[in-house]
Amino acid sequence: MTTDSGIQEPNASTVPPTVPRVFHALKMPIVMVGFGSIGRGTLPLLERHFKFDKSQVHVIDPDDKRFAELRGRGYANLHHLGLTRDNYIQVLTSIYGQPKPEEQDGKYKDGDGVDGSFRGVLINVSVDTSTVDIMTACRALGVFYLDTVVEPWKGFYFDTNAGHAARTNYAMREEVIELKHNSSPNSITSITCCGANPGMVSFLLKEALIKLAKDTNTALSREPETREEWAALMQRLGVKGVHIAERDTQVAKTPKPPNTFCCTWSAEGFLSEGNQPAELGWGTHEKWFPPNGHRHDSGCGAAIYMDQPGANTRIRSWCPTLGAQYGFLVTHNESISIADYFTVRKQKGGKVTSDDGHTGGDILFRPTVHYAYHPCPDAVLSLHESFGHDRTIQPVLKVYTEDEIASGFDELGVLLYGHSKNALWYGSTLSHEQAIALAPDQNATGLQVTSAIVAGLVWALENPHKGVTEADELDYKRCLDIQRPYLGKLHGVYTDWTPLNGLLKTATNQCLFEPPKRTNVEDPWQFSNVLV
Repeated sequence: MTTDSGIQEPNASTVPPTVPRVFHALKMPIVMVGFGSIGRGTLPLLERHFKFDKSQVHVIDPDDKRFAELRGRGYANLHHLGLTRDNYIQVLTSIYGQPKPEEQDGKYKDGDGVDGSFRGVLINVSVDTSTVDIMTACRALGVFYLDTVVEPWKGFYFDTNAGHAARTNYAMREEVIELKHNSSPNSITSITCCGANPGMVSFLLKEALIKLAKDTNTALSREPETREEWAALMQRLGVKGVHIAERDTQVAKTPKPPNTFCCTWSAEGFLSEGNQPAELGWGTHEKWFPPNGHRHDSGCGAAIYMDQPGANTRIRSWCPTLGAQYGFLVTHNESISIADYFTVRKQKGGKVTSDDGHTGGDILFRPTVHYAYHPCPDAVLSLHESFGHDRTIQPVLKVYTEDEIASGFDELGVLLYGHSKNALWYGSTLSHEQAIALAPDQNATGLQVTSAIVAGLVWALENPHKGVTEADELDYKRCLDIQRPYLGKLHGVYTDWTPLNGLLKTATNQCLFEPPKRTNVEDPWQFSNVLV
């Protein structure tokens, strides 16, 4: 069985060829909310894969530092402002027009053409902009909506008057689920959480389950098609849980200066989610509950939260290139949505189903799911600096551009554990050299996100009447087909590593200290062993 020993660093010279494909001609306004590192990287991919008139593109951002660059590239509709709860309706209607009376209930006639009666596209890659409010406005306006994370209005993340439960991603996702339930299922497609993670990892998870079924000789009459069938397959394969396991080794050409938060994607986003409570999807196999852990009083019930910030909570995990690692249990939407999606419930009358938890039923199976993030070295130093300095945020926030990075890679995938082959990591290993050869204006971390945005947008245009949709519900094959050329080395690796490695005495490890009392020797993949 393959282990973490003897695995070499990815070969940066093996850059897969990119064959540009134009998927759609967009004859309607395209609005990008936010033009930070992800927005900057998304635009050249839109130029590559869609036909559109630059006069139809609108960029909205409170920071205009890149507007001169955009003007030089022929973009003129640049709005130097941030969307707020007070202005978002006025700003959006000034671009798309007022909603028609028949559109205000969110219903659209079957057969509307993508480039016909639909009124535009909005890609939200900003912080402090409410997903639910902006999505609701877009639906009333007849506008396709896509974001990479469920976002609130400014003030949510650091609201000292709100309890921990109210500041969780679980709470924000429940608002999206409520909107989904209260909307017509055939209304205009509005996709939430379609970046790398959340987003791409949900596509990878389904591909990994098919691989695991094949490698364990698990007979499949056909590939799962419904939510119920996917959940049943995961249960049948004996998967206890999933780590969204990521290792970012990208290093800058110059050292991190003091009082500066440095990372390879949105510093504001990282700090915001890092200061939320640690959250994880809570599986049916767990035998120990964190003393400072809490369940939610309402909603799908798929996740728990802890009374400590995620970016200051360490966990044990594994990625193929460098092996075992400490990661941070930063809250992410996919930790909740995946656990929810793969829940198997027994309904009244004995029917077994998988749903979003709002219809009741006894839980028969649910995986534990959480992020296990080892960010780039400077981001680790930045977190230590922030939490060590009385939990204050540095005055300077820095995202490394492709020109500022010397080398490294971002390895992001899903670690499926607890089954008959112990653990399978399946995902993307993308080097800095590969990323800059594949597309302009982004690093390896950003390209995994921006390519997923393109995939999600293509799917939305091809499926215009799917209503409010999470990444777990998209066609993973179609999305990976679009995204695959940008993912570097897409591969699966089995490992015999478990969280007990290094905790117990072995022939090669004397283990100078006794493991925590919560350690479960009989079941290596208990969260009690994963938590540091």
